[in-house]
Amino acid sequence: MSLERDIASMTESVGLKLYDTAVLHENEDVIYRVSVVSSNVVDGKKEGVTLDQCVALTNLISPLLDVTPPVSGNYRLEVSSAGIERKITTLEQFILSVGENIALTLLSKEKLKGVLQKVEGSKIFLESDNELKEIEFGTISKAKTYFEW
Repeated sequence: MSLERDIASMTESVGLKLYDTAVLHENEDVIYRVSVVSSNVVDGKKEGVTLDQCVALTNLISPLLDVTPPVSGNYRLEVSSAGIERKITTLEQFILSVGENIALTLLSKEKLKGVLQKVEGSKIFLESDNELKEIEFGTISKAKTYFEW
């Protein structure tokens, strides 16, 4: 099994879904960031990620990284929510964002905003202006979730 699949499995054991992993360099520090989202939906909205869930996941992942380090040398593990506004770069991330507001920029430079309804195969279904739009994943140049106040 790959490290990311092992982390995804541990993430699911605490009621979350793995959104992304990344190695970041901030000043002199190397950070291995694990971003997660809730898998629970209450009243049609995704629950937030709690601090207790992040701590529990950190305690699960840390021994794994002692055996299989994600990078060579010293690093800091950071487990956190992916956030309410985040980039979407993979089909899996689109699936994890169903029901949320998303903004897209297509390769044609067209910009769309709406609620992500579903993902089927490589097609994204966005409700925008009371119309369901079908968008091929390969035609998207940028995508992100956004929050409306």
